[in-house]
Amino acid sequence: QAPASVPPAALMRFGLPAGPQLRSRDSYLLAYEPRTRNAAWVLEQLEAGRLGLGRSERALCRFREDESLHQYHRARNSDFRGSGLDRGHLAAAANHSHSQRSLDDTFYLSNVVPQNPNLNKNVWNNLEKYCRSLTKSNKNVYICTGPLYLPRMEPDGKMYVKYQVIGENNVAVPTHIFKVVILEKHSGEIELQSYVMPNQPVMEKTPLERFLVPIESIERASGLLFVSNILKRTNKLTAITAGDK
Repeated sequence: QAPASVPPAALMRFGLPAGPQLRSRDSYLLAYEPRTRNAAWVLEQLEAGRLGLGRSERALCRFREDESLHQYHRARNSDFRGSGLDRGHLAAAANHSHSQRSLDDTFYLSNVVPQNPNLNKNVWNNLEKYCRSLTKSNKNVYICTGPLYLPRMEPDGKMYVKYQVIGENNVAVPTHIFKVVILEKHSGEIELQSYVMPNQPVMEKTPLERFLVPIESIERASGLLFVSNILKRTNKLTAITAGDK
């Protein structure tokens, strides 16, 4: 007779070594990836009414480590010092200026990635502004943002995933950053716009359409799923890719 299987409760007697690390902030939701010291994704909802309130002072905000994370697995301000990289917001600060608490929450280091300063201040900033402008003509605007670590062919003809790390805590520097924009139209239709930008200098006036990619490419590279989740709720889905806009 075969031995009895081990019940899950027995296996978990001393706990699980890891589990989903979700953080719910005042106006965004974050999933953290301890191995990279970065978020895997950040989800936010933009509303025109809240964007126009402006009841906060950015000058009062300071980047700070996320003490809800284990000390082994979190980034610190010292990791960025001297790196030449910005602390680039995933949930943009300007998206959450309707209250001081919401704005402060965007300055947790769990909500930033090491980002090329040229990209952060120019084309990425343009994309954030564009996302805010979409609230004027849509019922709801949902945004999911996160880092990517994409493979590249090396001189030996093989594909490798390589990325820089910074600071004592080896904070990963993503090769690319994605932003998936889900637009709920007043008609009930859903429109999907998906962008990927390289984490390197980009010409300031580069059209945003240049960074539109098929949503499938982000799903495959990130391990996340968007389309199947949307289709569980509606079949009125249009995905916008380069050339459609």
